[in-house]
Amino acid sequence: MQCYVYRSRRKPGSYLFLPEKGDFGRVPDVLLKIFGEPEFSFDFQLGAERKLMLKVEAAEVRRVLQENGFFLQLPPSDEENITLQG
Repeated sequence: MQCYVYRSRRKPGSYLFLPEKGDFGRVPDVLLKIFGEPEFSFDFQLGAERKLMLKVEAAEVRRVLQENGFFLQLPPSDEENITLQG
């Protein structure tokens, strides 16, 4: 499955994954308002063997993309950063 990744200028570290380039039709309007104008970042082939820099497995990202039409990656909270560093 091809995956298209957009970053948020308004919310640093937030990324929106889409199965079709530029198709925000299934992304809720309220989410897009919070996310801000999506800026295309990159695309890649999302396969089961693909290693992601997320706490979520590729299979889960793929499932959410197929069910919801998008996957939202948020930055770790400050509390998580402290836990990861400590």
